[in-house]
Amino acid sequence: MPIERQRPHGHHLRRGRVSERERIYLVTTVTHDRLPRFSDFDLACAAVHTLQQEVMDGSCRTLAWVLMPDHLHWLFILQDDELSRLVGRLKQSTAHSVNRITGRTGDALWQRGFYDRAVRAEEDVVQMARYIVANPMRAGLVEDIGDYPFWDAIWL
Repeated sequence: MPIERQRPHGHHLRRGRVSERERIYLVTTVTHDRLPRFSDFDLACAAVHTLQQEVMDGSCRTLAWVLMPDHLHWLFILQDDELSRLVGRLKQSTAHSVNRITGRTGDALWQRGFYDRAVRAEEDVVQMARYIVANPMRAGLVEDIGDYPFWDAIWL
């Protein structure tokens, strides 16, 4: 009987993944070992800057996002790119910026893979954005979202 190699379950995240232009996606990606790397203000600022650069290149239009100490929620409309390539580029660029600031090389910033959900047309996207940006309050990081610096939404 052949011995099967153990693989992480991350490959299951790609099953059924589709990239549709002009589709709204909610992506969640988590730091490696869920370390709260973005508790450091400078590292969080670098991650936000990278996120804003991805938007500026026309690959997507961001609707809302929140950067938590150990993960990112990002709601956007996919434009001229492929979903996995866009998220991979964001994760790679963020890791490069963070490693430059910390002086480290080769440290994994993000876990492999990411969670994505294509948003259906009938879903309330504004309500979804409110839920996303309220994450820091639910986590007990702040009592008022205005006190948390790492979020944005086009409606709020």
